This record gives sequence, C-alpha cells and structure tokens, in this order.
Amino acid sequence: MGSLEIAANFTTTVAILLAGRNSVHTWWTGIVGSLLFLALFYQSKLYADVVLQVFFVITSAIGWWRWVKGSHGQALLISHANSRKLAWTIPIGLAATAAYGGLLHYLTDAYAPFFDSAVLVFSVIAQLLLMQRRIENWVFWLIVNSIAVPLYASRELNLTALLYAGYWVNAAFSWWWWRRLANQFPTASI
Repeated sequence: MGSLEIAANFTTTVAILLAGRNSVHTWWTGIVGSLLFLALFYQSKLYADVVLQVFFVITSAIGWWRWVKGSHGQALLISHANSRKLAWTIPIGLAATAAYGGLLHYLTDAYAPFFDSAVLVFSVIAQLLLMQRRIENWVFWLIVNSIAVPLYASRELNLTALLYAGYWVNAAFSWWWWRRLANQFPTASI
C-alpha cells in the first residue's frame, strides 16, 4: 500500500460521506479523489477504472453546478427517479459491460476486464443518478461496491477493497437517509 492509494482513498472517502449526507462539497472533493485514483488504477492496469475516473472528474464538475444552480436557477431537491426510465438500466448496463469488457479483453492486458467494466458501467449509471439527486443512485452504488471489493482485493489494493466495503455500508445508510429526506420535502418523480 503506497501513499497514492492512501491519499486517493482518504479524499474519496470524504467525498462519498459528503454525498451520503447530501452535501454539495461532495463534488470538489470527488474531483480531487478521482484524479488520485486515475493515477492509481493506471499503475494497476485497471483501465476501465481509469476511464471511469475521467468520467467522474467531468461529471463532478457538472454535478456541482446542477446541485447549486439546478435546471432553472434553483438547487435540485432529492427525488425519486421514474421507474419506467430506470427499467432499461440493468439490461443496457449488462450489455455495455459485456461489450466494453470484450474490448478490454481482446485489445489490452487488462486484469479482470469484465468485472472492471461492470464497475465502470454501473458507476456511470449511479453517478448520473447522483448528479440528478435521485434516491436510486444508492442502489447502483451498492451493486458497484459489491463487485469492486473482491476486484480490488484481487489486485492487492487492500485499503481500497476495505474502504469499498465501508462504502457499501455508507450506500445502504445513504439510501435510507435520502428516502427520509425526500419524505420530509416531497417532490414529484421526474
């Protein structure tokens, strides 16, 4: 375990805890953590995770803006995603995982390309929902963390694997917490 892994995990842990508490500061801390993880995953040959970190930097900047300014100049409130809009996410996510995993398998020396791709694809879905302050983002983070823990442990990224296990607990708590917040300030599903 090196200093890069420690720094990446510390910063990202702060960002994740802030997201679970519905704090706008999740976004700038997430950008810093993503840049650190980008370097760590590149060294570990987890290329789908490298691409994911680039995505996180970009979407964190957009999410920061959206949480503060919203779509009409007002901050976004926590709400539920429309179940019909969510219905396509699992099959499309599995297809995208298979396609990207196949590319990594045949074109790179990636380690565990299909599991690595699943972390990427379902993190994208979760992040897009988080950017919109949708409660269901936490369900997708539970899926991601369930895959990521054994993947990172298999690469001897032990601190990262341990923290992702903690992130799983945080996602479960945050799912409960966001539902509670949404009930206090009800809004329509969008």
